[in-house]
Amino acid sequence: MKVLLIGCGKMGGAMLRRWVDNTNHAFTVVDPFANDLPDSVSLVRDAGELGEQCFEIIIVAVKPQMVADVLPAYQKHITGGGCAVSIAAGCSMARISGLLGDVATVRVMPNLPALIGRGATGLYAGDSCTAQHREQVTTLIDSVGKSFWVNSEDELDRLTAISGSGPGYVFQFLHSYISAARELGFTEETARALVLQTVSGAAKMAEQSDQSMEELRNSVTSKNGTTEAGLNVLNANGTLDELLKHTTDAAYKRAIELQ
Repeated sequence: MKVLLIGCGKMGGAMLRRWVDNTNHAFTVVDPFANDLPDSVSLVRDAGELGEQCFEIIIVAVKPQMVADVLPAYQKHITGGGCAVSIAAGCSMARISGLLGDVATVRVMPNLPALIGRGATGLYAGDSCTAQHREQVTTLIDSVGKSFWVNSEDELDRLTAISGSGPGYVFQFLHSYISAARELGFTEETARALVLQTVSGAAKMAEQSDQSMEELRNSVTSKNGTTEAGLNVLNANGTLDELLKHTTDAAYKRAIELQ
């Protein structure tokens, strides 16, 4: 299958490398500044260098503010029955599809861990997408983590507030947790190692367990013990629960504003 990637920045470039390693597709990249691409990838600097080439999948990975100027030049380069895949955040299905000539379109919302193959990626398919389109896109996205298909663009916005922005919440929590460890007297190096091992170990345990989060929490919380004392501060009167609700709601509202 011939795949065209328009734009090859940090996210697009990292995903491309995993696609090259995990699929048999022939990739062409359009980017005036790209360099150090895998040997098997063809590189052109603009649409004019494509000639009469056509592609089964065109992946839109340019900045959202560029799509209106960039995409119309690629209408003639998508095959009949082809599919557009957009990872341009904030660009609606109708906007992407219209700029490319009303083609079947899938919107994709990756998150930062896709860079290391551990992404949680949301996908939404337009009405004109076939089962084959969905299968093709799933194959691509599963090579950078896990795919989560949603049923509407609104649901994709809600997913953005959870997994798209989520790594930022986690990194902030880790920063605060490491700072707390340093306040207890640990060096920066030891505090970082302790916190990262604790968090990654707990997350892996939860991933492998059939127990609920409440059950896992209770399994490490002895009555009147150290964990209970900490939890009584961390989530006093549901403070943490409410904070996370407000956090994700703010991100969701902003995702809607950016449409």
